Amino acid sequence: MLKCIAATLILLLSLPAEGLLAQQKGKMAPQNPSPMVENTRPHERVNNEEISGETWSIDGILEDSIDLFLPETSKNTDSLSLLVHFHGLKSIANYAAISNPGWASITINLGSGSSAYSAPFTNPETFTNLIHTAKTKLNKPVKTIFISGWSAGYGAVRAILASDNYEIVDGVILLDGMHAGYIPQGVPMAAGSKIKEEDLKAFEKLAKDATKNNKTFIFTHSSVFPGTYASTTECADYLIQKVSLIQTPVLKEGPLGMQLLGEVSKGKLKILAFAGNTAPDHVDHLHGLFWFLDYMLD
Repeated sequence: MLKCIAATLILLLSLPAEGLLAQQKGKMAPQNPSPMVENTRPHERVNNEEISGETWSIDGILEDSIDLFLPETSKNTDSLSLLVHFHGLKSIANYAAISNPGWASITINLGSGSSAYSAPFTNPETFTNLIHTAKTKLNKPVKTIFISGWSAGYGAVRAILASDNYEIVDGVILLDGMHAGYIPQGVPMAAGSKIKEEDLKAFEKLAKDATKNNKTFIFTHSSVFPGTYASTTECADYLIQKVSLIQTPVLKEGPLGMQLLGEVSKGKLKILAFAGNTAPDHVDHLHGLFWFLDYMLD
């Protein structure tokens, strides 16, 4: 299965790691980690202090415990919107919920590699049961469901979108996390390969629906180049071509000091290209979750 950003990069930032496994038959080789150190941008981080609200643990659906958070500021609302986030500190998803009134958040961490996230959600009942349990605990109508994934978390997002649960998902946020295989395997596109299109079919469908305002989809990507499988930049270029759009070059400051270099926008589809090919640049996207959620809703 696909591996996202190498463990040597992620461990530096004390976040769930991407395991580096030896190449096996039928599986991708791990990423070639970048030796770069980046000191140009500030790489600001969301405050990890406890945020006021109520937290429940959802057990019995996945092997790992799931955290459901309702901000104090959302307790008196008649209905809620729900953000289900895959991969990253729960304080980041909670901060996104409290920064956007009327939201609750779920954080799910399942370990190393995109396959750890995709495998449980290939069974549609996993996500169905998760949403049902969350609604029961919140004891309020849930009017909107967004799912978000950073890095390896895209594996769960793709599996959910490829199932019947596609219909109940209103919006998707992908934070520097969307990858595909190369054909031939492990050979970069510059050496004559092409993207394995079946790996991106679910995202292509979502992008096309978003251009028609039927779904909401924001995809952010850095310039990290794994080398052994398609980068988020290459996947973005693929989607842009499939929806017949052209990226507009820009030079703008993004959230937490990020540097926006290009954007694509049509209907409710947003694809944002950011500078950076190092571990801190990659993690910037995760910490910007609150900003990207607000950007989608604007």
